[in-house]
Amino acid sequence: MKLYPLKFTPILKERLWGGTKLRDVLQKSITSDITGESWELSTVEGDVSVLANGELAGISLQELIHKYPNELLGKNVVQRFGNDFPILIKFIDAKQDLSIQLHPNDELAKRRHNSFGKTEMWYIMDADPNANLIVGFNTDVTKEVYQKSLEENTLLELLNYETVTEGDTFFINTGKIHAIGAGVLLAEIQQTSDVTYRIFDFNRKDKNGNLRELHTEMALDAIDYAKKDDFKVTYSTTQDTCNSMVSCPYFKTDFLTLTKTITLDLTARDSFTIYMCVGGEATVVIENEAVAIRKGETVLIPAAAAKVSLQTLGAKLLEVTI
Repeated sequence: MKLYPLKFTPILKERLWGGTKLRDVLQKSITSDITGESWELSTVEGDVSVLANGELAGISLQELIHKYPNELLGKNVVQRFGNDFPILIKFIDAKQDLSIQLHPNDELAKRRHNSFGKTEMWYIMDADPNANLIVGFNTDVTKEVYQKSLEENTLLELLNYETVTEGDTFFINTGKIHAIGAGVLLAEIQQTSDVTYRIFDFNRKDKNGNLRELHTEMALDAIDYAKKDDFKVTYSTTQDTCNSMVSCPYFKTDFLTLTKTITLDLTARDSFTIYMCVGGEATVVIENEAVAIRKGETVLIPAAAAKVSLQTLGAKLLEVTI
């Protein structure tokens, strides 16, 4: 495999709740005023990323994996996940509140949907004043209390609200009720899965005047009803080094705030590496092949790369590996 930093064409998604920050803040090529998501790296069926640069341009991420599984993903990743790309990378812009939802764990998702569950994390890139997220409950509840709140339209009284600013980071494990609030632009890292149980949507109607489907019954056995404070991620912002943010069985994410060029040894990693630029700009170099990225862009480094040089005078990066 020709080794170079791989950039893919974003897959843009219009959403009922979408806005213009993906265009106005991240400079995505968008004309719509309701674009809610930019899928940066995906092998979800029907939404597979296509390589945009270099001599392999035009090949899909799935094709690359089938041709070069060990070189692209890493032997360890192939042993665990086969020829499936195990994570999905997005930028999300919420002009309106997203629906309140949760995701099943691996066991439940496999049994019901032949899919992985969805563990995810959020890094806040931009937030309007007083913008917030919903994460979990504000008190311990039972299934019966939860069901009663749906019947009486009082669910919102049981939920935990978190006001957010740039740099805030949240880890959303399976079963945890959550929603992105209006005015939030974030980077999302998640297991490759599109299984979502929507439990409340503020009684909104879609463009055809229909209420969106809710998954009330399926959600009952998937919800974690306990009040927990395990979601807010604390991390160091020490300059010019990798600062650990999240480490879970599905992905590991570090935060890099760079003021100068650094070179990282990747030989012991046995995994692909992803850089999401969440601030500034940088040039990513492997094997003397260079690719520029700026805020809102993503690059994939094949597992076969021995080292990577990050050249910058100022950048904030999320580094994602398995």
